[in-house]
Order: sequence, then structure tokens, then C-alpha cells
Amino acid sequence: MFKSIFLAMAIGSAMPGTATPLPLTVTDTVSSYATVNGIRMYYEIHGSGSPLVLIHGGGSTIRTTFGQVLGDFARHHRVIAVELQGHGHSGRRPGPTTFEQDADDVAALLQTLGIPQADILGFSNGGCTALQIGIRHPQVVRRIVAISAFYKKEGLPQGIWDMLQKAHFSDMPQPFKDAYLAIRKDPEGLLAMFNQDHDRMLSFKDWSDDMIRSIKAPTLVMISDQDATQPEHATAMYRLLPKGHLAILPGQHGEFLGEVLTAKPGSHTPALAVAMIEDFLNEQ
Repeated sequence: MFKSIFLAMAIGSAMPGTATPLPLTVTDTVSSYATVNGIRMYYEIHGSGSPLVLIHGGGSTIRTTFGQVLGDFARHHRVIAVELQGHGHSGRRPGPTTFEQDADDVAALLQTLGIPQADILGFSNGGCTALQIGIRHPQVVRRIVAISAFYKKEGLPQGIWDMLQKAHFSDMPQPFKDAYLAIRKDPEGLLAMFNQDHDRMLSFKDWSDDMIRSIKAPTLVMISDQDATQPEHATAMYRLLPKGHLAILPGQHGEFLGEVLTAKPGSHTPALAVAMIEDFLNEQ
């Protein structure tokens, strides 16, 4: 149990019988690259309306994280779905990667696209990146949805950190490997992505409570009740946020988004989650 939850949080791990990557349920309107902070960063734009940035989880892509819900968001928003450095179509930089650097990349992309402010939604590692955007680039943020994020190591069970010490490339789920290799036939790049995500978690240092308090944008903290992020940690983070909101939905890590590793065919939960998020984004 710990192994599957941890690796889905940090670098991805499939449980027996997990799904293959899901097709995107909306027609692409724009797919392109922008040069930001020395890398070619891939992004897609869908729909129209107020801008909403979607940031995928570790080891993932736009489609493996958001394939089931992107179309729903695009009905009401100009969705800017990104792939972080080293993931999917985006280029990678050598050396360690951090949530702070990813936050800087997303903020630079918005500046390049001429988008002065947007709602930011991130899942798992992307949720941590969303929080860092709120900390480092508050001027570009209207509202934040931080899904399955953490800001201190104690937010994840100790067994997860113990398991991280033993994680190998073979533990990475086949759906994530397949999704990457379908985009680019670069096994070396896939291994580099795994190692960077793995090392990011190993070197993670706690963020202070004051950093979370500094996030002035209204922020919705969301987790599943069987998530990697512990409910007590999500609650503590919500209470630190000056304009915090909290939602705990049933299921596993990413299940209420229809994420590729935990999606349940026929489930109504992703539609419910999207409706809850839309209510939050539309609050005055």
C-alpha cells in the first residue's frame, strides 16, 4: 500500500490492474512550445474564458493526469495545460530539479504568453509547484487549487520516506513509461526524468509555516481520504493559509481527477470534483 501511494506521489507506481493512459476528452486547440529559463517548455491551450493553469504530477504528462477532466475545465476556462521540465514534450535541464524552479518556469511561461494573472491548479508534485507559485510569484495568481500537495516531510507517512531510499526505475508504472515513450522515443530521457523526480524527493527540505502563511491568494487544499498526503497535514496547511479552504474526497491518490493510475471507469467523482473546484474558482 505504502509503495503504490508513495511512488504515485513522487515518481509514479502502478498497482496491479491499473489503467493504460486515458485519451484526452477535448479537441486540442493549441499545442506549442515556449523558451523559458533555458528550456523549451510544452503547453496546450484549450477553451476560452478566464485562464486556468493545470500542472501535472511527478512522472506524468498532461494526459495521464488530466485526461478525464481537462475537457470539463475547458468549457468554462482558457485552460493552459503545461508539461514541466523533463516531462512529456518539454526539454530538461541538467542537475537537480526543485518545486521552486518549476514554479519559476510556469510563471515565466505566463509572462511569455501575455497572461498577467491566472488560477493555478496542480496535482501531487504539481500541487507543491502551485503552492510555490503562490509564494514566489503572487502577482500572477488569482486562486490556487493544491491537490495532494505537502509542505513538510511529516505530511507523508514515514514509511513513504523509508521506501524512497529503495526506489528503482523498475518501480515506475508502465502507463507512465508508455506515455513518455509515446511522446519521445528517448529511454535515456525517461530514466533522467525518473532520477530527477526521485532525487527531488530525497533532497526535499521542509517549508516553513510562514511560507504557507505568505500565500495571500484564496487556496483550496484538496486530498483523497486514502491519499499520500495525510489528512492532518492537509488540515494544518489549510489553517495556515490566510484564505484557505479544505476538501477531502473519498478514494486514492488522484482518483477524484480520474488520474491514469487510479481512475475508476464509470465513476461520477471526477465530475463532482470539477464542480467543487468550479464553485471555488467562481466565488466572489
